[in-house]
Amino acid sequence: MSSHMSSPQLGITRVVRDPHVQGGEPVVKGTRVTVASVMLAEREWGGVDGVLYAYPHLTAEQVADALAFYLEHQDEIDRYIQEQADDAEPEV
Repeated sequence: MSSHMSSPQLGITRVVRDPHVQGGEPVVKGTRVTVASVMLAEREWGGVDGVLYAYPHLTAEQVADALAFYLEHQDEIDRYIQEQADDAEPEV
């Protein structure tokens, strides 16, 4: 692993942060899919199978790590989700 990438927990090996990918937001390793996107797919489609439906190029193990990462960093990921929702709202 290069010095600019990091994995926050030893047990979660398929989620990384890289300042050059998605602005440093946690992503599934080897992809540009953010943990926030995985979590939103899980909420929309339900469970690992739902995420795999939304992101068929991911593996069940990648999804499981992303969901585990979310559980350990829920406040941080929820902030990313809220910021994206705020950015999507039209100006009045």
